[in-house]
Amino acid sequence: MSNTESVSSSGADASGGLKAPAETSIHVRAVITWLAIFPLVALGMGVLTPLMLDWHSVLRSLVLTLVVVPLAVYIAVPLLLALYQRIRSRR
Repeated sequence: MSNTESVSSSGADASGGLKAPAETSIHVRAVITWLAIFPLVALGMGVLTPLMLDWHSVLRSLVLTLVVVPLAVYIAVPLLLALYQRIRSRR
């Protein structure tokens, strides 16, 4: 987003791009992100570590994050946010 574009109070940018709903607090999003990341990291470590035992720890971390971050950002977090919004709208 350039300096000339503005962000509306609804959380959408001037071009109409979608962002997290404004009513979802940063604290809730942080918990949801953690709920997405933790199991993915635990599962990734369980699956990838036996294959990378002799690798340097930095390289193992690099490979793990190359797998976990896209899964979390593009799949897990949006699904959990949608689930949270659905549960919250029932109240």
